[in-house]
Amino acid sequence: MALKGLDIFKFTPKTNCKDCGIPTCMAFAMKVAQGAIGIDKCPHLPPDALEKLGEATAPPMKLIKIGVGDAEYSLGGETVLFRHEKTFVSKNLFAVNLRGDTIDQALPAIQHIDYERIGERMYVELLNVEYSGDKTLFLETVTKALTANRTMILEVSDPEAARAALELAGDRKPVLNGANISNYQDMNALASEFGVALGVSGAGLDAIYDTVKALEDLGNKNLIIDAGGATIKETFANAVQIRRAAIKDGDRVFGYPAIINAAKLAPHDKNTQTALAALFTLKYASIIIMDGIDYAQALPLYGLRQNIYTDPQKPMKVEPGIYPLNGADENAVCATTVDFALTYFIISGELERSGVPVNLLISDAGGYSVLTAWAAGKLSASSITRFIREKDIEGRIKNRNLIIPGKVAVLKGELEENLPGWKIIVAPNEAVGVVKFLKELKV
Repeated sequence: MALKGLDIFKFTPKTNCKDCGIPTCMAFAMKVAQGAIGIDKCPHLPPDALEKLGEATAPPMKLIKIGVGDAEYSLGGETVLFRHEKTFVSKNLFAVNLRGDTIDQALPAIQHIDYERIGERMYVELLNVEYSGDKTLFLETVTKALTANRTMILEVSDPEAARAALELAGDRKPVLNGANISNYQDMNALASEFGVALGVSGAGLDAIYDTVKALEDLGNKNLIIDAGGATIKETFANAVQIRRAAIKDGDRVFGYPAIINAAKLAPHDKNTQTALAALFTLKYASIIIMDGIDYAQALPLYGLRQNIYTDPQKPMKVEPGIYPLNGADENAVCATTVDFALTYFIISGELERSGVPVNLLISDAGGYSVLTAWAAGKLSASSITRFIREKDIEGRIKNRNLIIPGKVAVLKGELEENLPGWKIIVAPNEAVGVVKFLKELKV
């Protein structure tokens, strides 16, 4: 953090500051440097120092808000190039492209992608309404898109059509994506009037840079960069160079979230668009636009995004509870494993593949894998017994057969002592053996 020449301490340092709750100014400065507290929490800084420090300590990529209410999202705010360095901050969003000739088919299809995975709702967050030159058709499409109650991107570079669309949808705080070197003044006036984020595009990085700089000179820093190029190669290079310029080189002109339109890079090619969406989830789109998203595309894309935008130091966990599989009821056999998401998805997949009804019991194991949880004391006979009693498993399930992971077979004896009346069954060591094991199991 370069603060050379900035004398911020033109006030008496506090030794026990009750205003910010930090014992000393030095401790406060350390917390600011670590990102644990905002510089604005100190009421003793002069306004000019506060403004300069606020800019100096802000993330190299600006945090931009779009949408309203339940459909409000944060974009940007990133501080690193690679997830393993720290963590990514704001997950990328997926958008479906809408045109006048496709909206009647696209809107119902969007509603089908809405499910939960590891406590997170997976659905199409944004709708990109594309202006094709027909203002009447464009406004009809915007009106129809409003019924879906999703945040919109208005892809339009005609100021007159943009104004008409914003008069319909401006209160939803859409992205107005259409500023370029030839119209940025008119588009900036519209974005400022309606208080929406402005998308900036150009024929190459130099043109984009100049347009963003011109908009910043007009006082607008509520921007998103449309990084699309003429080819996939150029678009990828744009996305990487924009992120590197902001984070590695400290060039805040490029410190804004990026839009990538995969539908334009691979028109009517579902498979290529899916591959591009995966690529730009990694490098480095904040919004990815596709022609459509079905289950075959959603499962890998949303799973990848969830992996990438999860803190690498905090494992993904499933909610502890009873998971009936294959139509299991109170008479079905029980099995137990840990709450580590990967373990759950692997073992639940094998259990479902067997076709045998099973009540899968997931206890809190700290998000660790089976052996790691056992070694850390998170998976033990005591923890399994406690879970069964706290969840009243015996009152809810009549079957008294409990299958435990093969790698913790050592728990069998103690579990039989803790759970009189239960039969403890040791499963195979590897998940691939579960299907055959269950089909041959006699209880």
